[in-house]
Amino acid sequence: MANKIQRSSHIYSFCIADALAVMSVDLGSESMKIAIVKPGVPMEIVLNKESQRKTPVTVALKENERLFGDSAMGMSIKNPKIALRYFQDLLGKHIDNPQVTLYRWRFPQHELVKDERRQTVIFKLSHEMQYSPEEILAMVLNYSRGLAEEFAEQPVKDAVITVPVYFNQAERRAVLHAAQMADLKVLQLINDNTAVALNYGVFRRKDINATVQNIMFYDMGAGNTVCTIVTYQTVKTKDSGTQPQLQIRGVGFDRTLGGLEMEYRLRDYLVKLFNKQQPSKDVRQNLRAMAKLLKEANRLKTILSANADHVAQIEGLLDDVDFKAKVSRQEFEDLCSDLFQRVPGPVLQALSSAEMNLDEIDQVILVGGATRVPKVQEVLLKAVDKDELGKNINADEAAAMGAVYQAAALSKAFKVKPFIVRDAAIFPIQVEFTREVEEEDKSKSLKHNKRILFQRMAPYPQRKVITFNRYTDDFEFCVNYGDLAFLSQDDLQAFGSLNLTTVKLRGVGDSFRKHLDYESKGIKAHFNMDESGVLSLDRVESVFETVVEDKPEEESTLTSKYTVLLPKYIWVARNSVLTPPPPTGPFTVLFIF
Repeated sequence: MANKIQRSSHIYSFCIADALAVMSVDLGSESMKIAIVKPGVPMEIVLNKESQRKTPVTVALKENERLFGDSAMGMSIKNPKIALRYFQDLLGKHIDNPQVTLYRWRFPQHELVKDERRQTVIFKLSHEMQYSPEEILAMVLNYSRGLAEEFAEQPVKDAVITVPVYFNQAERRAVLHAAQMADLKVLQLINDNTAVALNYGVFRRKDINATVQNIMFYDMGAGNTVCTIVTYQTVKTKDSGTQPQLQIRGVGFDRTLGGLEMEYRLRDYLVKLFNKQQPSKDVRQNLRAMAKLLKEANRLKTILSANADHVAQIEGLLDDVDFKAKVSRQEFEDLCSDLFQRVPGPVLQALSSAEMNLDEIDQVILVGGATRVPKVQEVLLKAVDKDELGKNINADEAAAMGAVYQAAALSKAFKVKPFIVRDAAIFPIQVEFTREVEEEDKSKSLKHNKRILFQRMAPYPQRKVITFNRYTDDFEFCVNYGDLAFLSQDDLQAFGSLNLTTVKLRGVGDSFRKHLDYESKGIKAHFNMDESGVLSLDRVESVFETVVEDKPEEESTLTSKYTVLLPKYIWVARNSVLTPPPPTGPFTVLFIF
Protein backbone atom coordinates (compact mmCIF):
# COMPACT_ATOMS: atom_id res chain seq x y z
CA MET A 1 0.00 0.00 0.00
CA ALA A 2 2.90 2.36 0.73
CA ASN A 3 4.03 2.21 -2.88
CA LYS A 4 0.52 2.89 -4.13
CA ILE A 5 0.13 5.98 -1.96
CA GLN A 6 3.52 7.27 -3.01
CA ARG A 7 2.67 6.77 -6.67
CA SER A 8 -0.53 8.81 -6.29
CA SER A 9 0.80 11.51 -4.01
CA HIS A 10 2.55 13.51 -6.72
CA ILE A 11 -0.88 14.21 -8.17
CA TYR A 12 -2.11 15.83 -5.01
CA SER A 13 -0.93 18.83 -3.08
CA PHE A 14 -2.79 18.54 0.18
CA CYS A 15 -3.41 21.17 2.80
CA ILE A 16 -5.09 19.25 5.58
CA ALA A 17 -6.06 20.37 9.07
CA ASP A 18 -8.26 17.92 10.97
CA ALA A 19 -9.89 17.04 7.64
CA LEU A 20 -12.74 14.62 7.31
CA ALA A 21 -12.66 11.95 4.65
CA VAL A 22 -14.67 12.25 1.46
CA MET A 23 -15.90 9.37 -0.65
CA SER A 24 -17.07 8.41 -4.09
CA VAL A 25 -19.59 5.76 -5.06
CA ASP A 26 -19.42 4.37 -8.57
CA LEU A 27 -22.93 2.99 -8.95
CA GLY A 28 -22.67 0.32 -11.59
CA SER A 29 -25.63 -1.74 -12.74
CA GLU A 30 -24.28 -4.94 -11.21
CA SER A 31 -21.75 -3.78 -8.63
CA MET A 32 -20.43 -0.65 -6.99
CA LYS A 33 -16.95 0.55 -6.20
CA ILE A 34 -16.29 2.91 -3.29
CA ALA A 35 -13.22 5.10 -2.91
CA ILE A 36 -12.07 7.51 -0.22
CA VAL A 37 -9.65 10.35 0.29
CA LYS A 38 -8.60 11.06 3.86
CA PRO A 39 -5.59 12.62 5.59
CA GLY A 40 -2.57 10.52 4.72
CA VAL A 41 -4.41 8.46 2.09
CA PRO A 42 -4.62 10.34 -1.23
CA MET A 43 -6.90 7.89 -3.07
CA GLU A 44 -7.89 4.38 -2.17
CA ILE A 45 -10.55 1.84 -3.09
CA VAL A 46 -12.58 0.75 -0.07
CA LEU A 47 -12.58 -2.95 0.74
CA ASN A 48 -15.89 -4.45 1.79
CA LYS A 49 -16.51 -6.91 4.62
CA GLU A 50 -15.28 -9.76 2.42
CA SER A 51 -12.10 -7.74 1.60
CA GLN A 52 -13.29 -7.35 -1.99
CA ARG A 53 -12.77 -4.17 -4.02
CA LYS A 54 -16.26 -4.22 -5.52
CA THR A 55 -19.62 -4.96 -3.95
CA PRO A 56 -22.77 -6.32 -5.63
CA VAL A 57 -25.56 -3.72 -5.81
CA THR A 58 -28.06 -6.13 -4.31
CA VAL A 59 -30.40 -5.75 -1.35
CA ALA A 60 -32.19 -8.66 0.32
CA LEU A 61 -35.11 -7.61 2.49
CA LYS A 62 -36.39 -9.90 5.21
CA GLU A 63 -39.03 -8.99 7.76
CA ASN A 64 -36.50 -7.80 10.35
CA GLU A 65 -33.23 -7.80 8.46
CA ARG A 66 -31.53 -6.19 5.48
CA LEU A 67 -28.69 -7.91 3.69
CA PHE A 68 -26.29 -6.26 1.26
CA GLY A 69 -23.49 -7.23 -1.08
CA ASP A 70 -22.41 -10.86 -1.23
CA SER A 71 -24.83 -11.85 1.55
CA ALA A 72 -27.71 -10.44 -0.49
CA MET A 73 -26.42 -12.16 -3.62
CA GLY A 74 -26.54 -15.45 -1.73
CA MET A 75 -30.19 -14.80 -0.98
CA SER A 76 -30.86 -14.19 -4.69
CA ILE A 77 -30.35 -17.95 -5.10
CA LYS A 78 -32.00 -19.16 -1.89
CA ASN A 79 -34.98 -16.80 -2.00
CA PRO A 80 -35.06 -14.81 -5.27
CA LYS A 81 -38.23 -12.92 -4.33
CA ILE A 82 -36.55 -10.89 -1.58
CA ALA A 83 -33.27 -10.04 -3.37
CA LEU A 84 -33.50 -6.86 -5.46
CA ARG A 85 -31.00 -6.20 -8.26
CA TYR A 86 -30.64 -3.79 -11.18
CA PHE A 87 -33.28 -1.51 -9.66
CA GLN A 88 -31.44 1.62 -10.90
CA ASP A 89 -33.14 1.00 -14.25
CA LEU A 90 -36.44 1.92 -12.57
CA LEU A 91 -35.41 5.26 -11.07
CA GLY A 92 -37.73 8.04 -12.18
CA LYS A 93 -39.74 5.72 -14.43
CA HIS A 94 -43.51 5.63 -14.83
CA ILE A 95 -45.11 2.22 -14.37
CA ASP A 96 -45.86 1.98 -18.12
CA ASN A 97 -42.27 2.69 -19.20
CA PRO A 98 -40.68 0.00 -21.45
CA GLN A 99 -37.80 -0.24 -18.95
CA VAL A 100 -40.32 -1.43 -16.37
CA THR A 101 -41.67 -4.00 -18.83
CA LEU A 102 -38.13 -5.25 -19.49
CA TYR A 103 -37.43 -5.45 -15.76
CA ARG A 104 -40.56 -7.54 -15.21
CA TRP A 105 -39.41 -9.95 -17.92
CA ARG A 106 -35.92 -10.22 -16.47
CA PHE A 107 -37.05 -10.54 -12.84
CA PRO A 108 -40.54 -12.08 -12.83
CA GLN A 109 -40.14 -12.99 -9.15
CA HIS A 110 -40.72 -9.36 -8.13
CA GLU A 111 -44.15 -7.77 -7.86
CA LEU A 112 -44.13 -4.21 -9.18
CA VAL A 113 -47.12 -2.02 -8.37
CA LYS A 114 -47.99 1.56 -9.19
CA ASP A 115 -47.33 4.48 -6.89
CA GLU A 116 -50.74 6.12 -7.26
CA ARG A 117 -49.41 9.56 -6.39
CA ARG A 118 -46.45 9.68 -8.77
CA GLN A 119 -47.43 6.94 -11.25
CA THR A 120 -44.00 5.37 -10.67
CA VAL A 121 -42.87 1.94 -9.45
CA ILE A 122 -43.09 0.29 -6.04
CA PHE A 123 -41.54 -3.06 -5.08
CA LYS A 124 -44.17 -4.98 -3.16
CA LEU A 125 -42.57 -7.72 -1.07
CA SER A 126 -45.55 -8.02 1.25
CA HIS A 127 -48.46 -5.89 2.39
CA GLU A 128 -46.22 -4.26 5.01
CA MET A 129 -42.99 -4.15 2.96
CA GLN A 130 -43.26 -1.86 -0.04
CA TYR A 131 -40.36 0.25 -1.28
CA SER A 132 -39.67 2.60 -4.16
CA PRO A 133 -36.45 2.20 -6.18
CA GLU A 134 -35.24 5.44 -4.54
CA GLU A 135 -35.69 3.92 -1.09
CA ILE A 136 -33.80 0.79 -2.14
CA LEU A 137 -30.99 2.94 -3.52
CA ALA A 138 -30.93 4.94 -0.29
CA MET A 139 -30.33 1.69 1.60
CA VAL A 140 -27.41 0.88 -0.70
CA LEU A 141 -25.91 4.36 -0.35
CA ASN A 142 -26.22 4.19 3.43
CA TYR A 143 -24.48 0.81 3.37
CA SER A 144 -21.72 2.19 1.13
CA ARG A 145 -21.13 5.02 3.58
CA GLY A 146 -20.85 2.50 6.40
CA LEU A 147 -18.16 0.63 4.47
CA ALA A 148 -16.32 3.88 3.77
CA GLU A 149 -16.45 4.97 7.42
CA GLU A 150 -15.20 1.60 8.62
CA PHE A 151 -12.34 1.71 6.10
CA ALA A 152 -11.49 5.36 6.82
CA GLU A 153 -11.90 4.93 10.59
CA GLN A 154 -13.74 8.24 10.76
CA PRO A 155 -17.13 9.71 9.81
CA VAL A 156 -17.84 10.30 6.12
CA LYS A 157 -20.59 12.67 5.08
CA ASP A 158 -19.62 14.12 1.68
CA ALA A 159 -19.74 12.11 -1.53
CA VAL A 160 -19.52 12.28 -5.28
CA ILE A 161 -21.80 9.71 -6.91
CA THR A 162 -21.52 8.49 -10.49
CA VAL A 163 -24.57 8.23 -12.73
CA PRO A 164 -24.93 7.07 -16.33
CA VAL A 165 -24.46 9.94 -18.77
CA TYR A 166 -27.89 9.23 -20.27
CA PHE A 167 -29.73 9.82 -16.98
CA ASN A 168 -32.32 12.53 -17.58
CA GLN A 169 -33.60 15.10 -15.09
CA ALA A 170 -36.05 12.73 -13.38
CA GLU A 171 -33.41 10.03 -12.96
CA ARG A 172 -30.80 12.44 -11.60
CA ARG A 173 -33.27 13.86 -9.11
CA ALA A 174 -34.14 10.32 -8.04
CA VAL A 175 -30.49 9.66 -7.16
CA LEU A 176 -30.27 12.95 -5.24
CA HIS A 177 -33.45 12.03 -3.37
CA ALA A 178 -31.99 8.64 -2.46
CA ALA A 179 -28.79 10.27 -1.19
CA GLN A 180 -30.85 12.69 0.87
CA MET A 181 -32.70 9.78 2.49
CA ALA A 182 -29.31 8.19 3.23
CA ASP A 183 -28.19 11.46 4.88
CA LEU A 184 -25.35 11.85 2.39
CA LYS A 185 -24.27 15.29 1.26
CA VAL A 186 -23.82 15.03 -2.50
CA LEU A 187 -20.97 17.25 -3.62
CA GLN A 188 -21.77 16.32 -7.21
CA LEU A 189 -23.41 13.74 -9.42
CA ILE A 190 -20.70 13.05 -11.97
CA ASN A 191 -21.35 11.18 -15.20
CA ASP A 192 -19.49 7.89 -15.02
CA ASN A 193 -17.86 8.45 -18.41
CA THR A 194 -16.61 11.85 -17.22
CA ALA A 195 -15.20 10.26 -14.07
CA VAL A 196 -13.32 7.73 -16.22
CA ALA A 197 -11.98 10.52 -18.41
CA LEU A 198 -10.87 12.51 -15.37
CA ASN A 199 -9.06 9.52 -13.88
CA TYR A 200 -7.28 8.94 -17.19
CA GLY A 201 -6.20 12.58 -17.42
CA VAL A 202 -5.09 12.95 -13.81
CA PHE A 203 -2.64 10.08 -14.08
CA ARG A 204 -1.32 11.40 -17.41
CA ARG A 205 -1.07 15.07 -16.49
CA LYS A 206 2.51 15.32 -17.75
CA ASP A 207 1.48 14.06 -21.19
CA ILE A 208 -1.15 16.76 -21.67
CA ASN A 209 -0.01 19.90 -23.47
CA ALA A 210 -1.35 22.55 -25.83
CA THR A 211 -1.69 19.96 -28.60
CA VAL A 212 -5.20 18.52 -28.74
CA GLN A 213 -5.55 14.80 -27.95
CA ASN A 214 -8.84 13.11 -28.82
CA ILE A 215 -9.45 9.92 -26.84
CA MET A 216 -12.44 7.61 -27.30
CA PHE A 217 -13.54 5.60 -24.26
CA TYR A 218 -15.72 2.58 -24.99
CA ASP A 219 -17.42 1.42 -21.81
CA MET A 220 -19.52 -1.75 -21.85
CA GLY A 221 -20.64 -2.77 -18.40
CA ALA A 222 -23.21 -5.21 -17.11
CA GLY A 223 -26.26 -3.15 -18.00
CA ASN A 224 -25.33 -0.63 -20.69
CA THR A 225 -22.77 0.65 -23.17
CA VAL A 226 -21.46 4.20 -23.47
CA CYS A 227 -18.96 5.59 -25.96
CA THR A 228 -17.37 8.95 -25.17
CA ILE A 229 -15.02 11.21 -27.12
CA VAL A 230 -12.87 13.39 -24.87
CA THR A 231 -10.49 16.18 -25.85
CA TYR A 232 -7.45 16.79 -23.62
CA GLN A 233 -5.25 19.87 -23.79
CA THR A 234 -3.79 22.58 -21.58
CA VAL A 235 -5.56 25.93 -21.39
CA LYS A 236 -4.70 29.27 -19.82
CA THR A 237 -6.84 30.27 -16.85
CA LYS A 238 -7.24 33.64 -15.22
CA ASP A 239 -6.55 32.51 -11.66
CA SER A 240 -4.22 29.52 -11.83
CA GLY A 241 -2.20 29.85 -15.03
CA THR A 242 -1.94 27.03 -17.55
CA GLN A 243 -3.83 23.91 -16.49
CA PRO A 244 -4.92 20.63 -18.11
CA GLN A 245 -8.50 20.40 -19.30
CA LEU A 246 -10.80 17.66 -20.50
CA GLN A 247 -13.85 18.42 -22.61
CA ILE A 248 -16.62 15.93 -23.36
CA ARG A 249 -17.07 16.27 -27.11
CA GLY A 250 -19.33 13.40 -28.10
CA VAL A 251 -21.43 10.68 -26.45
CA GLY A 252 -23.25 7.62 -27.74
CA PHE A 253 -25.03 4.96 -25.71
CA ASP A 254 -27.13 1.82 -25.70
CA ARG A 255 -29.15 1.46 -22.50
CA THR A 256 -29.63 -2.31 -22.71
CA LEU A 257 -26.45 -3.56 -24.39
CA GLY A 258 -24.22 -5.16 -21.78
CA GLY A 259 -23.03 -8.26 -20.04
CA LEU A 260 -26.38 -8.98 -18.39
CA GLU A 261 -28.18 -9.38 -21.71
CA MET A 262 -25.46 -11.82 -22.81
CA GLU A 263 -25.96 -13.78 -19.60
CA TYR A 264 -29.69 -14.06 -20.26
CA ARG A 265 -28.95 -15.50 -23.69
CA LEU A 266 -26.67 -18.07 -22.09
CA ARG A 267 -29.17 -18.80 -19.33
CA ASP A 268 -31.97 -19.47 -21.79
CA TYR A 269 -29.64 -21.75 -23.75
CA LEU A 270 -28.84 -23.69 -20.58
CA VAL A 271 -32.58 -23.91 -19.87
CA LYS A 272 -33.08 -25.44 -23.30
CA LEU A 273 -30.29 -27.96 -22.72
CA PHE A 274 -31.60 -28.99 -19.29
CA ASN A 275 -35.18 -29.38 -20.49
CA LYS A 276 -33.86 -31.49 -23.34
CA GLN A 277 -31.97 -33.70 -20.88
CA GLN A 278 -34.98 -33.87 -18.55
CA PRO A 279 -38.09 -33.69 -20.79
CA SER A 280 -40.42 -34.48 -17.90
CA LYS A 281 -39.37 -31.32 -16.06
CA ASP A 282 -39.63 -27.62 -16.93
CA VAL A 283 -36.96 -25.65 -15.13
CA ARG A 284 -38.64 -22.37 -16.04
CA GLN A 285 -41.33 -22.98 -13.44
CA ASN A 286 -38.82 -22.90 -10.57
CA LEU A 287 -37.49 -19.47 -9.55
CA ARG A 288 -34.54 -20.83 -7.57
CA ALA A 289 -33.44 -23.04 -10.43
CA MET A 290 -33.64 -20.12 -12.85
CA ALA A 291 -31.58 -17.99 -10.47
CA LYS A 292 -28.94 -20.73 -10.32
CA LEU A 293 -28.83 -20.89 -14.11
CA LEU A 294 -28.36 -17.12 -14.37
CA LYS A 295 -25.50 -17.26 -11.90
CA GLU A 296 -23.89 -20.09 -13.87
CA ALA A 297 -24.37 -18.11 -17.09
CA ASN A 298 -22.43 -15.25 -15.52
CA ARG A 299 -19.57 -17.57 -14.65
CA LEU A 300 -19.70 -19.22 -18.07
CA LYS A 301 -19.51 -15.88 -19.89
CA THR A 302 -16.36 -14.95 -17.96
CA ILE A 303 -14.65 -18.29 -18.57
CA LEU A 304 -15.54 -18.37 -22.28
CA SER A 305 -13.80 -15.01 -22.66
CA ALA A 306 -10.53 -16.84 -22.02
CA ASN A 307 -11.33 -20.37 -23.22
CA ALA A 308 -12.73 -21.96 -26.36
CA ASP A 309 -15.24 -24.05 -24.40
CA HIS A 310 -16.28 -24.93 -20.88
CA VAL A 311 -18.60 -27.28 -19.02
CA ALA A 312 -21.51 -25.65 -17.24
CA GLN A 313 -22.50 -27.62 -14.17
CA ILE A 314 -24.93 -27.13 -11.30
CA GLU A 315 -25.49 -29.66 -8.54
CA GLY A 316 -29.11 -30.32 -7.65
CA LEU A 317 -30.51 -27.83 -10.12
CA LEU A 318 -34.07 -29.12 -9.89
CA ASP A 319 -35.52 -31.91 -7.72
CA ASP A 320 -31.97 -33.02 -6.81
CA VAL A 321 -31.15 -33.53 -10.49
CA ASP A 322 -27.66 -32.36 -11.44
CA PHE A 323 -27.01 -30.47 -14.64
CA LYS A 324 -23.94 -30.61 -16.81
CA ALA A 325 -23.45 -29.39 -20.38
CA LYS A 326 -20.52 -28.34 -22.53
CA VAL A 327 -20.80 -24.90 -24.15
CA SER A 328 -18.37 -23.49 -26.69
CA ARG A 329 -17.40 -19.88 -27.26
CA GLN A 330 -18.76 -20.19 -30.78
CA GLU A 331 -22.17 -21.20 -29.42
CA PHE A 332 -22.07 -18.22 -27.06
CA GLU A 333 -21.21 -15.86 -29.91
CA ASP A 334 -24.01 -17.28 -32.05
CA LEU A 335 -26.50 -16.76 -29.22
CA CYS A 336 -25.44 -13.11 -28.93
CA SER A 337 -24.87 -12.34 -32.61
CA ASP A 338 -27.53 -9.62 -32.72
CA LEU A 339 -26.02 -8.01 -29.60
CA PHE A 340 -22.57 -7.88 -31.18
CA GLN A 341 -24.09 -6.17 -34.21
CA ARG A 342 -25.07 -3.32 -31.87
CA VAL A 343 -21.50 -2.76 -30.66
CA PRO A 344 -20.64 -0.08 -33.29
CA GLY A 345 -23.83 1.91 -32.63
CA PRO A 346 -22.56 4.03 -29.70
CA VAL A 347 -19.35 4.76 -31.64
CA LEU A 348 -21.30 6.21 -34.56
CA GLN A 349 -23.52 8.21 -32.18
CA ALA A 350 -20.50 9.66 -30.38
CA LEU A 351 -18.81 10.68 -33.63
CA SER A 352 -22.02 12.27 -34.86
CA SER A 353 -22.62 14.30 -31.69
CA ALA A 354 -18.98 15.42 -31.67
CA GLU A 355 -19.08 16.23 -35.40
CA MET A 356 -15.84 14.32 -35.81
CA ASN A 357 -14.58 11.39 -37.87
CA LEU A 358 -12.46 8.39 -36.94
CA ASP A 359 -9.29 9.93 -38.38
CA GLU A 360 -9.41 12.54 -35.62
CA ILE A 361 -9.44 9.93 -32.83
CA ASP A 362 -5.95 9.31 -31.45
CA GLN A 363 -6.75 6.29 -29.30
CA VAL A 364 -9.65 4.01 -28.33
CA ILE A 365 -9.60 2.77 -24.74
CA LEU A 366 -11.68 -0.06 -23.28
CA VAL A 367 -13.61 0.36 -20.04
CA GLY A 368 -16.11 -1.92 -18.32
CA GLY A 369 -16.12 -5.64 -17.61
CA ALA A 370 -18.08 -6.72 -20.69
CA THR A 371 -15.36 -5.36 -23.01
CA ARG A 372 -13.34 -8.43 -22.00
CA VAL A 373 -15.58 -10.56 -24.23
CA PRO A 374 -13.35 -11.29 -27.27
CA LYS A 375 -16.13 -10.85 -29.84
CA VAL A 376 -16.88 -7.37 -28.47
CA GLN A 377 -13.24 -6.39 -28.99
CA GLU A 378 -13.18 -7.94 -32.46
CA VAL A 379 -16.27 -6.07 -33.66
CA LEU A 380 -15.20 -2.82 -32.01
CA LEU A 381 -11.70 -2.93 -33.46
CA LYS A 382 -13.16 -3.24 -36.94
CA ALA A 383 -15.66 -0.44 -36.25
CA VAL A 384 -13.04 2.09 -35.10
CA ASP A 385 -10.53 1.12 -37.80
CA LYS A 386 -7.52 1.14 -35.45
CA ASP A 387 -4.52 -1.15 -35.14
CA GLU A 388 -5.28 -1.93 -31.51
CA LEU A 389 -7.55 -1.10 -28.58
CA GLY A 390 -6.09 0.56 -25.51
CA LYS A 391 -6.26 -1.43 -22.28
CA ASN A 392 -4.10 0.90 -20.21
CA ILE A 393 -6.74 1.84 -17.66
CA ASN A 394 -8.31 -0.10 -14.80
CA ALA A 395 -11.58 -1.03 -16.45
CA ASP A 396 -13.34 -1.69 -13.14
CA GLU A 397 -12.09 1.14 -10.91
CA ALA A 398 -11.44 4.11 -13.20
CA ALA A 399 -14.80 5.77 -12.55
CA ALA A 400 -14.58 5.41 -8.77
CA MET A 401 -11.06 6.87 -8.74
CA GLY A 402 -11.98 9.76 -11.02
CA ALA A 403 -15.03 10.52 -8.88
CA VAL A 404 -13.06 10.53 -5.63
CA TYR A 405 -10.51 12.91 -7.17
CA GLN A 406 -13.42 15.23 -7.92
CA ALA A 407 -14.68 14.77 -4.36
CA ALA A 408 -11.33 15.91 -3.00
CA ALA A 409 -11.31 18.87 -5.39
CA LEU A 410 -14.78 19.94 -4.21
CA SER A 411 -14.05 19.42 -0.54
CA LYS A 412 -12.79 22.42 1.43
CA ALA A 413 -10.54 20.13 3.45
CA PHE A 414 -8.22 19.19 0.60
CA LYS A 415 -6.28 21.05 -2.04
CA VAL A 416 -5.64 19.21 -5.29
CA LYS A 417 -3.85 20.19 -8.44
CA PRO A 418 -6.44 21.76 -10.75
CA PHE A 419 -7.86 19.73 -13.60
CA ILE A 420 -10.56 21.55 -15.54
CA VAL A 421 -13.60 19.44 -16.44
CA ARG A 422 -16.01 20.62 -19.11
CA ASP A 423 -18.91 18.21 -19.13
CA ALA A 424 -21.76 18.27 -21.65
CA ALA A 425 -25.53 17.84 -21.45
CA ILE A 426 -26.47 15.28 -24.08
CA PHE A 427 -30.20 16.10 -24.15
CA PRO A 428 -31.26 19.51 -25.49
CA ILE A 429 -33.73 21.53 -23.41
CA GLN A 430 -35.99 24.27 -24.69
CA VAL A 431 -38.63 26.71 -23.50
CA GLU A 432 -41.97 26.74 -25.33
CA PHE A 433 -44.74 29.30 -25.08
CA THR A 434 -47.74 30.59 -27.01
CA ARG A 435 -48.56 34.24 -27.53
CA GLU A 436 -51.24 36.17 -29.38
CA VAL A 437 -50.19 37.90 -32.62
CA GLU A 438 -52.03 40.23 -34.96
CA GLU A 439 -52.31 39.16 -38.59
CA GLU A 440 -52.31 41.51 -41.61
CA ASP A 441 -56.11 41.54 -41.64
CA LYS A 442 -56.09 42.68 -37.98
CA SER A 443 -57.35 39.31 -36.81
CA LYS A 444 -55.74 37.65 -33.78
CA SER A 445 -54.10 34.24 -33.78
CA LEU A 446 -51.90 32.20 -31.48
CA LYS A 447 -48.27 31.60 -32.37
CA HIS A 448 -46.26 28.79 -30.81
CA ASN A 449 -42.67 29.75 -30.00
CA LYS A 450 -39.61 27.69 -29.10
CA ARG A 451 -36.39 28.97 -27.62
CA ILE A 452 -33.37 26.75 -27.12
CA LEU A 453 -32.20 26.82 -23.52
CA PHE A 454 -29.42 24.22 -23.76
CA GLN A 455 -28.36 22.71 -27.06
CA ARG A 456 -27.28 19.12 -27.42
CA MET A 457 -23.76 18.75 -25.96
CA ALA A 458 -23.97 22.17 -24.29
CA PRO A 459 -21.28 22.52 -21.62
CA TYR A 460 -22.29 22.72 -17.97
CA PRO A 461 -22.39 24.02 -15.26
CA GLN A 462 -23.95 27.00 -16.99
CA ARG A 463 -26.55 29.68 -16.35
CA LYS A 464 -29.00 30.83 -18.98
CA VAL A 465 -31.57 33.62 -19.19
CA ILE A 466 -34.66 33.57 -21.39
CA THR A 467 -36.27 36.98 -22.00
CA PHE A 468 -39.96 37.32 -22.82
CA ASN A 469 -40.36 40.72 -24.49
CA ARG A 470 -44.00 40.89 -25.52
CA TYR A 471 -45.92 39.96 -22.42
CA THR A 472 -47.60 42.55 -20.23
CA ASP A 473 -49.94 40.22 -18.40
CA ASP A 474 -49.88 36.83 -16.70
CA PHE A 475 -48.76 33.95 -18.92
CA GLU A 476 -47.29 30.48 -18.86
CA PHE A 477 -44.41 28.65 -20.50
CA CYS A 478 -43.28 25.05 -20.71
CA VAL A 479 -39.80 23.64 -20.19
CA ASN A 480 -39.40 20.62 -22.47
CA TYR A 481 -36.68 18.46 -23.89
CA GLY A 482 -35.74 19.55 -27.39
CA ASP A 483 -35.19 17.56 -30.56
CA LEU A 484 -34.35 13.95 -29.61
CA ALA A 485 -34.32 12.61 -33.16
CA PHE A 486 -30.84 11.18 -32.51
CA LEU A 487 -32.38 8.64 -30.11
CA SER A 488 -33.61 5.26 -31.31
CA GLN A 489 -37.32 4.53 -31.05
CA ASP A 490 -36.67 2.22 -28.09
CA ASP A 491 -34.59 4.84 -26.29
CA LEU A 492 -37.20 7.50 -26.98
CA GLN A 493 -39.94 5.34 -25.47
CA ALA A 494 -37.77 4.60 -22.43
CA PHE A 495 -36.96 8.28 -22.06
CA GLY A 496 -40.38 9.13 -20.69
CA SER A 497 -42.22 12.42 -20.90
CA LEU A 498 -40.61 15.21 -22.91
CA ASN A 499 -42.22 17.81 -20.67
CA LEU A 500 -40.15 18.83 -17.68
CA THR A 501 -42.63 21.26 -16.26
CA THR A 502 -45.11 24.03 -16.97
CA VAL A 503 -44.70 27.40 -15.27
CA LYS A 504 -47.69 29.70 -14.78
CA LEU A 505 -46.64 33.22 -13.82
CA ARG A 506 -48.95 35.41 -11.79
CA GLY A 507 -48.33 39.04 -10.92
CA VAL A 508 -47.04 40.10 -14.33
CA GLY A 509 -49.98 42.39 -15.04
CA ASP A 510 -49.77 43.99 -11.58
CA SER A 511 -46.07 44.61 -12.08
CA PHE A 512 -46.65 46.44 -15.36
CA ARG A 513 -49.53 48.51 -13.99
CA LYS A 514 -47.36 49.69 -11.11
CA HIS A 515 -44.58 50.83 -13.46
CA LEU A 516 -46.38 52.62 -16.27
CA ASP A 517 -43.73 55.36 -16.30
CA TYR A 518 -40.96 52.87 -16.93
CA GLU A 519 -39.89 51.21 -20.16
CA SER A 520 -40.16 47.44 -20.03
CA LYS A 521 -37.05 45.47 -20.86
CA GLY A 522 -38.86 42.17 -20.73
CA ILE A 523 -39.54 39.40 -18.28
CA LYS A 524 -36.43 37.36 -17.56
CA ALA A 525 -36.42 33.74 -16.44
CA HIS A 526 -33.08 32.70 -14.92
CA PHE A 527 -32.14 29.02 -15.32
CA ASN A 528 -29.18 27.14 -13.92
CA MET A 529 -27.77 23.74 -14.85
CA ASP A 530 -25.49 22.86 -11.96
CA GLU A 531 -22.43 20.61 -11.66
CA SER A 532 -24.70 17.57 -11.36
CA GLY A 533 -26.46 18.30 -14.64
CA VAL A 534 -29.66 19.18 -12.76
CA LEU A 535 -31.70 22.06 -14.14
CA SER A 536 -33.39 24.60 -11.89
CA LEU A 537 -35.27 27.85 -12.34
CA ASP A 538 -33.69 30.34 -9.95
CA ARG A 539 -36.03 33.28 -10.37
CA VAL A 540 -38.31 35.21 -12.74
CA GLU A 541 -38.22 39.00 -12.83
CA SER A 542 -39.65 41.98 -14.69
CA VAL A 543 -37.04 44.52 -15.77
CA PHE A 544 -37.96 48.17 -16.27
CA GLU A 545 -35.84 51.11 -17.35
CA THR A 546 -36.36 54.85 -17.03
CA VAL A 547 -34.45 58.03 -17.85
CA VAL A 548 -33.37 60.10 -14.87
CA GLU A 549 -32.19 63.69 -15.46
CA ASP A 550 -29.71 65.13 -12.99
CA LYS A 551 -29.12 68.65 -14.35
CA PRO A 552 -27.91 70.68 -11.34
CA GLU A 553 -24.73 68.72 -10.73
CA GLU A 554 -23.56 67.08 -13.94
CA GLU A 555 -25.97 68.29 -16.63
CA SER A 556 -26.27 64.68 -17.72
CA THR A 557 -29.03 62.24 -18.49
CA LEU A 558 -28.76 58.83 -16.83
CA THR A 559 -30.55 55.60 -17.58
CA SER A 560 -31.78 53.77 -14.51
CA LYS A 561 -32.71 50.09 -14.56
CA TYR A 562 -35.28 48.79 -12.13
CA THR A 563 -35.84 45.10 -11.49
CA VAL A 564 -39.01 43.69 -10.00
CA LEU A 565 -38.98 40.09 -8.81
CA LEU A 566 -42.43 38.70 -9.53
CA PRO A 567 -44.09 38.18 -6.15
CA LYS A 568 -46.79 35.74 -7.23
CA TYR A 569 -46.50 32.51 -9.12
CA ILE A 570 -48.20 29.22 -9.74
CA TRP A 571 -45.99 26.31 -10.67
CA VAL A 572 -47.64 23.36 -12.40
CA ALA A 573 -45.91 20.13 -13.38
CA ARG A 574 -47.56 18.07 -16.07
CA ASN A 575 -46.60 14.54 -17.10
CA SER A 576 -43.32 14.72 -15.21
CA VAL A 577 -41.76 12.48 -12.60
CA LEU A 578 -40.83 14.65 -9.62
CA THR A 579 -38.14 13.09 -7.49
CA PRO A 580 -37.77 14.43 -4.90
CA PRO A 581 -41.24 15.96 -5.32
CA PRO A 582 -41.25 19.65 -4.43
CA PRO A 583 -44.67 21.05 -3.54
CA THR A 584 -45.21 22.66 -6.93
CA GLY A 585 -42.73 21.38 -9.51
CA PRO A 586 -39.44 19.74 -10.32
CA PHE A 587 -37.33 22.89 -10.09
CA THR A 588 -36.18 24.70 -6.97
CA VAL A 589 -37.50 28.24 -7.22
CA LEU A 590 -36.55 31.17 -5.00
CA PHE A 591 -38.84 34.15 -5.16
CA ILE A 592 -37.99 37.23 -3.11
CA PHE A 593 -41.01 39.19 -1.94
